[in-house]
Amino acid sequence: MSDFEKVKDFILDMGFTISHEEPKEELVVIDDDERGIKNLVIDCEGSIVILEQVIIPMPKESSEFCKRILQINRTLVHGAFVLDEEGTTLLFRDTLQLENLDRNELEGSIDALSLGLAEYASELVSFARG
Repeated sequence: MSDFEKVKDFILDMGFTISHEEPKEELVVIDDDERGIKNLVIDCEGSIVILEQVIIPMPKESSEFCKRILQINRTLVHGAFVLDEEGTTLLFRDTLQLENLDRNELEGSIDALSLGLAEYASELVSFARG
């Protein structure tokens, strides 16, 4: 079984819905509205799996927001809130090694996103609205 198939099996075993799949790219997109998971991209790239979800557009005046994001990152169990290459969008991102990946590790990363959103959603939305 390929690493990609193993990751897909873990995702389905956890009860997530795969809303989009690109087998050639070894990429799936999952959703779980109850957990705040919307268009979470899970991408097998070489020896790692990358999890990435768009959170919100960055506010125009973002220095205080960036400071707060760094403080929030300190509380996350897995992954981090990051900016895209243009600095215009806040994302959640985590990377895990595929070689020894198990279901608990993948689930822990997804749960960290869900928990982070549950804990900080109102604050993130408030910054986005300015």
